[in-house]
Order: sequence, then C-alpha cells, then structure tokens
Amino acid sequence: MPHAGAKRFYKRAETSSVPGGFGIELDGRAVRTPAGDALLLPTQALAEAVRDEWQAQADVIKPESMPMMQLSCTAWDRVVPNRDVIIGQTAAYGATDLLCYFSDKPDELVRRQREGWQPLLDWAAAELSAPLETANGILHIAQPEASLVALKAEVAALDDWSLTAVAQLTQVLGSLVLALAIARGRLSAGEAFRLSVIDDNFQAERWGEDREALQRLRGLEREVDAAVVFLGLARA
Repeated sequence: MPHAGAKRFYKRAETSSVPGGFGIELDGRAVRTPAGDALLLPTQALAEAVRDEWQAQADVIKPESMPMMQLSCTAWDRVVPNRDVIIGQTAAYGATDLLCYFSDKPDELVRRQREGWQPLLDWAAAELSAPLETANGILHIAQPEASLVALKAEVAALDDWSLTAVAQLTQVLGSLVLALAIARGRLSAGEAFRLSVIDDNFQAERWGEDREALQRLRGLEREVDAAVVFLGLARA
C-alpha cells in the first residue's frame, strides 16, 4: 500500500475474480499488501468497497481515507500468518474486560454503568457460557477459568476476516464482550461505542468537553464504525 503523500499513479481501480476470492487491480496490475502479497478478498462486496476507496483517491493518496483497504491488509499480513497469536491476544481481554470494572463513585456514574453493562454481562453468561466477576474500582479481579476458556473458544471459532474485525474492536473498545456482542448481532457499532465511553461522557457532562479528548473519542468511534462495516462486508 502506498505511503501517505504518494502521488496517484493509476487511472482506474477494478475488481477481479481470482482463485479463492476477489482481487483489486490498478490499471490491470494487482494491488499488493505492505508485505508484498497480492491482496485476496473473501467477498465481492468487500472487494467493491476496497476498489471504491482506491477509485476515490485524488491526486495524492491518503491511506487514512481507506479503512477497508487497511483492515484487509491487516488481515492478510498480520492475522492470517499469526492467527493463534491474535486469538490469544484478543481472548486475553476477557481477563480484564472493561465491563467488569465499575466505578466506586459517584453514584450516578455507577448507576449508568450498571444499567449499560450488566445486560451485556448477563448475555455473556447466558449465550457465551462465560459468567464474569465484577468489582468496583480498578484492582484486578480473577475471572473463572471456565469462562476464559469459553471466550477463547468463541474467538477461535471466527474466520480470519471476522477475527480481524473482532480483534480491532476489542482493542478499541477495551472489551471482548462488547466486540463479541457486535459479531453476534447483539449490538450495533453505535451502541457498543456508547457503552465503552460511559465514563468519558459522564466526565464531559460534569466538567465540560475537552477538545483533545473529544477528537480522540471521535477517532475511536470512526475505528469502531470501520471495523463493523468491514465485518459485514467480509460476511456478505
């Protein structure tokens, strides 16, 4: 993938049918990942989305405006050759999941967290066979080993493309439960993001919005939205 600031060097981006899936061609030449592999995509819908990102580039290519291409390259270069490592890293979030650590004060923040997070914890216990312990405060609490095993099995059952999205979502949201709820269709991108920033929003209401903090949250929200779109296209 060209580096930021590279000049557009092609006239037309197109999809192509190739053995095992779909490729992207720029003036007839296959698009390659940063590792040098020809990009192979699992669905026509995802291929068309990546093609449209390439076609939409102006005189200067802006990689940050190509989230489907970036996530596709992540899948090929990082997830596929390191699948077991990515599964382990992603599943490890279950031991320190955001939803398990409620604030100890003020009461209104705790109430919002309980109302927002407890239904997802109940869902994880019922649907994923992964009941999790909770605490008030930041001191680490041990989780049931059987629950961690169940969560890892859920992650391991994902195909490479879904795993790419879930790994990204888990990291951005700080919660494996929220990421799996999205993958299972339990939550939308917007719902999951709002649940992940209950504390941030409460503090903004109480003390006023901080410009840098707001920009950071908007960036994270864009990452969540992109990962969810990618997940849907990869499954289309």
